[in-house]
Amino acid sequence: MASRTGQKLLKFDRKLGARLVAGTDEAGRGSLAGPLVVAGVLLDYGCLRDHKVRPLGFLNDSKQCSAERREELVRVIPHGAIDRNGLHKSNLAAMREILHALSPPAEACLVDGFRLGPTAPAHQAIVDGDEKSAAIAAASIVAKVTRDRVMRRMDALFPHYGFSSHVGYITPGHSKIVRERGPSRIHRRSFQALCYRSEEELAALSA
Repeated sequence: MASRTGQKLLKFDRKLGARLVAGTDEAGRGSLAGPLVVAGVLLDYGCLRDHKVRPLGFLNDSKQCSAERREELVRVIPHGAIDRNGLHKSNLAAMREILHALSPPAEACLVDGFRLGPTAPAHQAIVDGDEKSAAIAAASIVAKVTRDRVMRRMDALFPHYGFSSHVGYITPGHSKIVRERGPSRIHRRSFQALCYRSEEELAALSA
């Protein structure tokens, strides 16, 4: 049986009165290492009654889904979908590019949180959109699963940092190993994180 949250997300999109609803979201914006992954999903509400996409009723914000549920959803989302600037600017630029590239064009474009500027297609910025819209939640799942897969591959290249467990986000263990070994080439050097500081610097800051 589909979840109440999933049904609420689908209902939000259907109320827009459009058949083709696009959602965009990102994963990795707040991480210490690894890529920023931006995804766009164009849901075709004309085919969402098909048995292949019933699992979309389990959609939720990717952070609220288990890893197993995310992997299941990332397999079924395509059945209902038509497939140095700084993090924020890069994020907005990628979202604009995704919305421009949609074919066929979306009848309604939803973005998680941010307005994309006048050069983007007509769109709505939805605060906490991954908790309200099925299209945005689907994009958050695709972005999260894609990024996690990349970081698990990075774990094989940089085995000392534990990327397979924290996927590049800041944790006490991640911070400790970065202080001990220094950052890898996939760590964000512009990220002013305390874990880049030595024990002596940290002690001076807390004094």
